[in-house]
Amino acid sequence: MDMDEGNTRKTIMVVDGQGGGLGRAVIEKLREAGLDADILAIGTNSAATGVMLRAGADSAATGENALIHNASRADFIVGPIGMISANSMLGEISPAMAGAISSAPGVKMLIPMDKCNLYISGVSDNMGIGDKIEDIASKLRELLDA
Repeated sequence: MDMDEGNTRKTIMVVDGQGGGLGRAVIEKLREAGLDADILAIGTNSAATGVMLRAGADSAATGENALIHNASRADFIVGPIGMISANSMLGEISPAMAGAISSAPGVKMLIPMDKCNLYISGVSDNMGIGDKIEDIASKLRELLDA
């Protein structure tokens, strides 16, 4: 997806891999929140992309080049914390993908997951994935309304 230069709506890029379940949940929550933004789903594989597209993404693309191309254009990038760690998500995140996300100018909104061998001090294990996604949607609403 090439974002139009004249488009004033913000773009939220949702990244996921494997089965796309986390990305689906994020997109469904963002749609439920009624945010005035374009949602771009980027899957590390076609299965994840398809799941996120069916969840309500405005557009979608798959793979390393799609992620790298769109990361610098997105206003917000939402996904599991592993998306900024090379070779995470069972190897689905290449070093180039992690670098593109990490260096992108948009706001990175990371969902802590304990599956990526990353421990984040101060993040409660008692907070369920649904609560983490709700927190992301709430923060996006705050930022989009600012």
